[in-house]
Amino acid sequence: MFLRHIAPDSLLDAFPHASLVLDTAKDRIVAANMRARRFLALESVPEFAADPLPEHRFRRHIAGNFGGFLVFLDELGHRGQAWRRDIPLQDSAQHPLSCELRGTLIAEMPDNILLTLIDLNELSRHDQITEAGELQRLGLLEWQRAQDFFTELEHQNQLILNAAGEGIYGVNADGKTTFVNRAAREMLGWSAEDLLGRDIHSMIHHHHLNGEVYPAHDCPIYQSFRFEQVNRIEDEVFWRKDGKPIRVEYVSTPIYDQNILAGAVVIFRDITERKENERKLREAMQQVQELREQLEQENAYLQETIASERAHNEIIGSSPAILQLLSKIDLVAGTEATVLISGEAGTGKALVASAIHKGSARKRRSLIHFKCSAVTSDAIEAELFGQMRGAFPGALRDKPGMLELAHNGTLFLDDVDELPLALQGRLLHALQERKVARLGDTHAREINLRVIAASRRSLERLARKGEFRHELYMYLSVFPIDCLPLRQRPEDIPALAAHFLALSCKRLNMKPLTITRHSMETLIGYDWPGNVRELQNVIDRGAIISNGDKLQVELAQRPAPGGQANPTVMTEAELAAVQRANLVNALRMTQGRVAGEDGAARLLGLQPTTLYSRIRKLEIQPDEWQ
Repeated sequence: MFLRHIAPDSLLDAFPHASLVLDTAKDRIVAANMRARRFLALESVPEFAADPLPEHRFRRHIAGNFGGFLVFLDELGHRGQAWRRDIPLQDSAQHPLSCELRGTLIAEMPDNILLTLIDLNELSRHDQITEAGELQRLGLLEWQRAQDFFTELEHQNQLILNAAGEGIYGVNADGKTTFVNRAAREMLGWSAEDLLGRDIHSMIHHHHLNGEVYPAHDCPIYQSFRFEQVNRIEDEVFWRKDGKPIRVEYVSTPIYDQNILAGAVVIFRDITERKENERKLREAMQQVQELREQLEQENAYLQETIASERAHNEIIGSSPAILQLLSKIDLVAGTEATVLISGEAGTGKALVASAIHKGSARKRRSLIHFKCSAVTSDAIEAELFGQMRGAFPGALRDKPGMLELAHNGTLFLDDVDELPLALQGRLLHALQERKVARLGDTHAREINLRVIAASRRSLERLARKGEFRHELYMYLSVFPIDCLPLRQRPEDIPALAAHFLALSCKRLNMKPLTITRHSMETLIGYDWPGNVRELQNVIDRGAIISNGDKLQVELAQRPAPGGQANPTVMTEAELAAVQRANLVNALRMTQGRVAGEDGAARLLGLQPTTLYSRIRKLEIQPDEWQ
């Protein structure tokens, strides 16, 4: 009866929870306190602004399990009280509500019930507050003891981490830094405040050493806690705070918290100095290898020079021409001047170049002899400047050129007039700049050498005709020396003949021979178109065919004494035939041997490479000399 005399809303407002009176027969909310109005958002319904409450059905607030709500009403009618938490409700805006329904029958109003809505979220907050209060009631002393324990444990761990010589840092499963020890901070230049709680990959591991971006998903450190694997990396880079890279090796290991993957710990070491020492060692080994190859190449040239020695190791003669030649050699040898030696084939131009080198400050280094006419035009560039492996088909290894081999020594360019015009400009540039780049290489090597050139033809005349670069001619002809042909200094023939004969007998293991007066007159009266080299060949051949103790001399032509008779003139074809026959005879005497002490090259006074080239050019077959 009291509900009829007291306003229901006023009575319900005293309840601590959202409460309402529900007419179950009409499914109508009879009264509701302010908490219920706010909880169900009834104020948002326009008709609720009026008083008394309009017809408002409670069913619209049941979001599901309506059957459960009917069971709830049956239990309420039977027992007078009931509660349920499995009936989902919603407010007027259809927002879901988490609550517990508590119902009570109103005795004087059989169709009406008092329905209380307990907000479960609010109960959860109350539980948390209660638990917090319970912890607080355990006492500040116990909490302080726990805090001291963990503080001491953390302090001990920090001491251990900071005592380590390697850099150590940890990351959680999100890639954020959790701790950094002292060694890591010193190596990286970052403070703990810079790194803790931040993505350390983007700060120290973001790029490769070559500048390429290093994505985090490719990083072995991130793979440690994503795929639960230990990664050992021997050569990567970390980036310092000042932007400088350091080479590192590291181990990344996943860490767990009660069998749950929590992140990774990284232990790294700065190997920048070690890598730099390894680089210097590699460069030093490379230089040693290059020097070894250069020395081996120089040794090969020296051995070839020794094997094919032209029988005389000093300049023989006492004629005014020879004395003047020796004077010029003494004058220029001690300087660094470039020398151009001119003269016919066989006049001893290589001997003059050797004498200049032996009298120079570079005599302790090699004299590199490069005969331009003995190398094919397509191979001369690689021989002169060197090559890198793969620079052209057939380039199977790195090889220094003559310019490199002559570094700190002397380069003798024999038959320089045969040098292809297309290469003369590059040669001049290398000599002037004192740098040379091998074929296929972009790196230019420093060279310090002296140049001696020799030519059978007049370079000045060739330069005027455009067949030789004028600039290169001017570079080479700083100090010209002319070697006169043997026919213009016959007074030197006796000394030369005696010298060659002594060497031939020693080389052929023969008893010493003598030269008769008649043979000497024959030698002096000969025109010697092949000059000193031809004289050497004649003496060698005479020593081989001599049966007694006297030298037998055989000449191709013998003009009258004093040169009174007109000499015989041969055509180019006849001269080529004579030269071919001479080569065949030399091969027949040496049984086909070209190089070595008993080879045809030594007999003819030629380099083995030159003789091989002439044999191929003249197409001499083995059956011709066998």
